Amino acid sequence: MITWRRSFIVLKMNKVYSLLGLAAKSRNLVSGEFMTEKEIKDGKAVLVIVTDDASDNTKKMFSNMCIHYDVPLVIYGTKADLGHAIGREQRASLALTDKGFAETVKKQLTEAKKDTEVE
Repeated sequence: MITWRRSFIVLKMNKVYSLLGLAAKSRNLVSGEFMTEKEIKDGKAVLVIVTDDASDNTKKMFSNMCIHYDVPLVIYGTKADLGHAIGREQRASLALTDKGFAETVKKQLTEAKKDTEVE
């Protein structure tokens, strides 16, 4: 039963990466620190994702910026996984600019978090 549960969690995480890949192909996502910062300041970012292995300075900068501009921030994944999901090299940050994609990604992340919690 534990093996099945772990594979289910991996499937949920893969779904998040798949959604990010679709958002990138439909041009509803920007990546890289400079472009992410620009979209936040322009008011176009709906959701910002920063990787878990990003530097503390990067996490703090985006955290403060997202609080100031009232944009949700999620710490998720690794640079390599995020870059691979969107068809690019390693990326420490990205911003979703479409509300529908952002809501779906947040929903999948919430469900994956519930599934990882110990009962």
